[in-house]
Amino acid sequence: MTDSYSSIYTDVLIIGSGGAGLTLALKLADQHRVTILSKLATEESNTRYAQGGISAVFDDTDSINSHIQDTLKTGEGLCDPDIVTLTVKQGKQSIDWLIKQGVSFTYESNHGPDLPRLHLNREGGHSHRRIVHAADATGQSVISTLMERAQEHCNITLLEHYNAIDLVTDKSRQFPDGHVIGAYALDSQNNAVIPISARIVVLATGGANKVYLYTSNPDIATGDGLSLAWRAGCRIGNMEFMQFHPTCLYHPDARSFLISEAIRGEGAKLLLPNGEPFMHLFDSREELAPRDIVARAIDHQIKKYGIDFVYLDISHKSPAFIHRHFPNIYQQCLKFNIDITSQKIPVVPAAHYTCGGIITDSYSKTDVSGLYAIGEVACTGLHGANRMASNSLLECLVFASQAAESILRELPNRTTPVAIRPWDESQVAKSNEKVVIAHNWDEIRRVMWDYVGIVRSDKRLSRARERINLLKAEIHEYYSDFTITSDLLELRNLVIVAELIIMSAQQRKESRGLHYNQDYPEQDNHTPPKNTILSPQHYSPAFTKKTKTL
Repeated sequence: MTDSYSSIYTDVLIIGSGGAGLTLALKLADQHRVTILSKLATEESNTRYAQGGISAVFDDTDSINSHIQDTLKTGEGLCDPDIVTLTVKQGKQSIDWLIKQGVSFTYESNHGPDLPRLHLNREGGHSHRRIVHAADATGQSVISTLMERAQEHCNITLLEHYNAIDLVTDKSRQFPDGHVIGAYALDSQNNAVIPISARIVVLATGGANKVYLYTSNPDIATGDGLSLAWRAGCRIGNMEFMQFHPTCLYHPDARSFLISEAIRGEGAKLLLPNGEPFMHLFDSREELAPRDIVARAIDHQIKKYGIDFVYLDISHKSPAFIHRHFPNIYQQCLKFNIDITSQKIPVVPAAHYTCGGIITDSYSKTDVSGLYAIGEVACTGLHGANRMASNSLLECLVFASQAAESILRELPNRTTPVAIRPWDESQVAKSNEKVVIAHNWDEIRRVMWDYVGIVRSDKRLSRARERINLLKAEIHEYYSDFTITSDLLELRNLVIVAELIIMSAQQRKESRGLHYNQDYPEQDNHTPPKNTILSPQHYSPAFTKKTKTL
């Protein structure tokens, strides 16, 4: 590894270049310098792969209250009503802001140019059509547009292939518990560790579903922000609620391709291999039931009949309708010789969304002074025990705006960035055992899929905890002895995420929302529902101290 470069100095450091991070950057950059770290190419984020859309009330037959009630119902008693109300009320203005940035949403084809009207999809859990979308590639449209705006702004610096290693905190009389002053980041293209000093740090790193063997998420979703915050002293909430999307394409050559929930919103049916529908056996809403119900129903049928997948069928719709509404899904399936205008789509559930995360307030502040968290990495109180479809991109937009409002108030009272001393790796060596990383990465994901997946039990969770503890110790030893790489950093973070999910799941002695435990199959309605909160002060996670950091 080469010598560390001199520190980078910035007003606001945003770790993550998805929809939340870019929105925040654009709302701050007219007044302050913003630096965005992207672990890979700048457009590689969970946002890019969001197909369905953004939920917001636009239809005259819909209402803010209806959207609120749908969200609360889906969250199974754990949503924060105030946060839900705050979020839903900002839906329309969030869409209007995106339109002003240049996002090309889909409009009704039967309205004239003088009366444009957004086309609205309907998805699971929603009682009305309220999903604003850009065909079936909403995330791609949003991320491309916001990235273009960010690249045009002189106050925004985009650093590609920078992987955050650790946050740096400092204690003072004003902040006796510490405040964040920046971060160390690995410039993986130049093989150098860069200290980055900042007055404010924002985690916008997305979710953690690469902790599972099968997932709809891109490779970057390794829970980096969660682990960074945990090591820095932040509380983490509701990590047992990992959402499994019911319908990912099942094909040996397909790489976790998601089949949007909007396709069920337009009438697609789930079928057994013999053509029989089955969702009516599990919920009166059938295919439009919330994702946890649909995913468990599919999982049940797969295990009951010993099959590898079920089918999703939209072929009863006209080819013109399918081409217009689902062009991306149509083209992707066609690559695997599946013509969805005439053939059924083989699908399986896959890990999709992290409903828990870093505990934040209504302005996205964490427990650590100067540290914010926005988007999927945060636990705002919006999702509760289960996220309703298309509320995630809305959350990114709303809480980026909330964070911007708070940061603009806070920055004038912040001192200039504090210098961070260079990275010290004088006591480590280059690895000659990289097979350890590949093996442990695979083992973590298999343990989590087999024991901490859609259906859990006390015995499975106990077995998972034992194995993860052994892996954590092994990874910690490896991390302490050898120079860092991006793969090692992700593995280091992934094992902490696995531990947080298991600890949270073991604490919940009931089944609620996305957490289903065979030993406690019913919801506990005798006591008020409680969030699961983990505090670093009560546990001893690995990697809090090591020779390579301060």
